[in-house]
Amino acid sequence: MCKLFLKRIANICKLLVTVVVNMLRFKIKEMIARREFEEGRRITIAEVAKGAGIHRVTLSKMINRRGFSTSTDHIDGLCRYFDCKVEDLVEYVPDELVREAD
Repeated sequence: MCKLFLKRIANICKLLVTVVVNMLRFKIKEMIARREFEEGRRITIAEVAKGAGIHRVTLSKMINRRGFSTSTDHIDGLCRYFDCKVEDLVEYVPDELVREAD
């Protein structure tokens, strides 16, 4: 009974954190697609990670995990790699839209 209660509490906490954290969305896939089009070649996540000075697993989490929290060093590295501004890389998603998407 206690394990079930703790599991439910953990799920509720996870949901609350997800709603709060999901206010920022990384547009890394879009930036990769743009660069691929400009350069006329395929660009791998490993190449982006190396160029930005980020571990490949961290970059993969930024791309695939909704609401992933990262450091400003990672955002800075990606902005340098893509030669872009923060607003080109990160999008603010209002809390209402996040809840509607769920």
